[in-house]
Amino acid sequence: MKDFAAIDFETANSQRSSVCSVGVVIVRGGRITDKIYRLIRPAPNYYSRWTTEIHGLTRSDTDSAADFPEVWAEIAPLIEGLPLVAHNSPFDEGCLRAAFERWGLPYPAYTFHCTCRASRRAFGRELPNHQLHTVAERCGYNLMRHHHALADAEACACIAMKII
Repeated sequence: MKDFAAIDFETANSQRSSVCSVGVVIVRGGRITDKIYRLIRPAPNYYSRWTTEIHGLTRSDTDSAADFPEVWAEIAPLIEGLPLVAHNSPFDEGCLRAAFERWGLPYPAYTFHCTCRASRRAFGRELPNHQLHTVAERCGYNLMRHHHALADAEACACIAMKII
């Protein structure tokens, strides 16, 4: 696959609609052409201790951020017509669908591909697990800021360029 957008969401709490950050890496012709990172005011707007421990974001980071519809209005034209790629795509696709539903927006017909599933096919038992940081390292990407949405999207893009 030469043209796609790798995407990663972080959430504020256990509700998938509570996206609080998004990272998008656009690949065209097999090269990264654009990177987008945005904070989002989550809906519902509260953070669980567990999610903050994972990604480090708190309500004070996103209280002045834009709501999902405003952020997505900026991203949507940039990814139009591109398949979306995510590591553990059911989570990220679920977040995207839940955010669209929460805001009463019609969900576009996005096509998702999963680098975690692709890793299982490509590497099988060669790897001890198929977590993002493990697969990224196998594909030559040093994931220094795991659970930062843009860093995770970059790792995902690197993986996709190698094995999808």
